Amino acid sequence: MVQINLELAKKLMESAENEAKEMGTPMVISIVDEGGNFIACHRMDDALLVSVDIAQNKAWTSVAMKMPTSDLAQAAGVGKELYGINTTNSGRVVVFGGGIPLRDKDKIVGAVGVSGGSVEEDIRVAQAAVNMFEESSLFQS
Repeated sequence: MVQINLELAKKLMESAENEAKEMGTPMVISIVDEGGNFIACHRMDDALLVSVDIAQNKAWTSVAMKMPTSDLAQAAGVGKELYGINTTNSGRVVVFGGGIPLRDKDKIVGAVGVSGGSVEEDIRVAQAAVNMFEESSLFQS
């Protein structure tokens, strides 16, 4: 089973940063392990300061809820089953896209959280890290 460590986190963040650079949008990229524990966070030059907490919380939310934060957005809308969940856990739950779990053999081993652009841009940059994780033979167990 793959363990998320600093070496791997740096590679994932680099992949995400390259995507953000291609888009021309400075981002904050955060990586957590399977327990939602902080591994690394990278703030690109000129990325919004508020994005540091948001990126970290998106990654944590993805592990805690075992789903991408974009999926949680659907379930947490007004009148939906999980409406108000963002007020739990000291407000740490994020209910919009940009957090995606990292899976190895259907087990969540960590997550990436990205903030700094539109929701669609955040998802795209987070997905770049996920794609690198999934496609690289370096990280297959």
